[in-house]
Amino acid sequence: MPSSGADSTLLRQNDLSSNQTNYQRSIRMAGRGSVRASGNFNANQDAETLYKAMKGLGTDEDSIMKLLTSRSNSQRQQIKAAYKTLHGKDLVGDLQGELGGKFETLVVALMTPPILYDVTSLRNAIKGAGTEEKVLIEILSSRTAQQIKDITAAYRQEYDADLEEDITGDTSGHFRRLLVILLQASRQQGVQEGNIETDAQTLFSAGEKKFGTDEDQFITILGNRSAEHLRRVFAAYMKLAGYEMEESVQRETSGGLRDLLLAVVKCARSVPAYFAETLYNSMKGAGTDDRP
Repeated sequence: MPSSGADSTLLRQNDLSSNQTNYQRSIRMAGRGSVRASGNFNANQDAETLYKAMKGLGTDEDSIMKLLTSRSNSQRQQIKAAYKTLHGKDLVGDLQGELGGKFETLVVALMTPPILYDVTSLRNAIKGAGTEEKVLIEILSSRTAQQIKDITAAYRQEYDADLEEDITGDTSGHFRRLLVILLQASRQQGVQEGNIETDAQTLFSAGEKKFGTDEDQFITILGNRSAEHLRRVFAAYMKLAGYEMEESVQRETSGGLRDLLLAVVKCARSVPAYFAETLYNSMKGAGTDDRP
């Protein structure tokens, strides 16, 4: 019989696998990501294609990239399992041994289940030298309530640590408060018709209408209302203030809080559009921000 330690490890792996499955499903429902599952998919055949691309002198990087970017993440996990069965090796390990630099980083990211990628990214952002606020902002502003719950559970399973405690220990002020609200994954559901005009007026009074800014009002409303409700509030705010919500956030707030509020507003409008803009901004200007 396996020891209690082995039982614990197996249970942890099963829980993480279940979270990954649920996370994949929630991503499909939320419409995040544009890579669709290949219709003519054969995991064994793809595993052989990758094996041949790495066999012998040199590595066929073009074949590797073409194949991996035309498969959904779920299909990549099936390819990984097939590769292990056919060759008795870890596909990611072999890819790392053959590739290098940013291409290796990209391929490893492609082969990582989404929930594990988010969890690892958050851990590295918190525990590295300094805090990578950009990573915290992109993940926590764009994920659904269920995805955030899955991330929190997987983080605890993977690191035996509490994500909220780790984030609050590494951030401060209004920025930290909004992050904590987002981590609760408890946005109101649907549209509260009676609160649309009130919320718009509250935001206007907290920013454009007063000297200084009442950040708490921005945090409370933008952090707790549903995306559908916020889109209605933004339209009412535009009529009231004569400015788009993003313009007011830019003027009335600063630093990490401003960046997080802007991300929340943009994701409430459209998560795919937010990431398209983020990708575009990472490629323009001097050099390219090619971090995954």
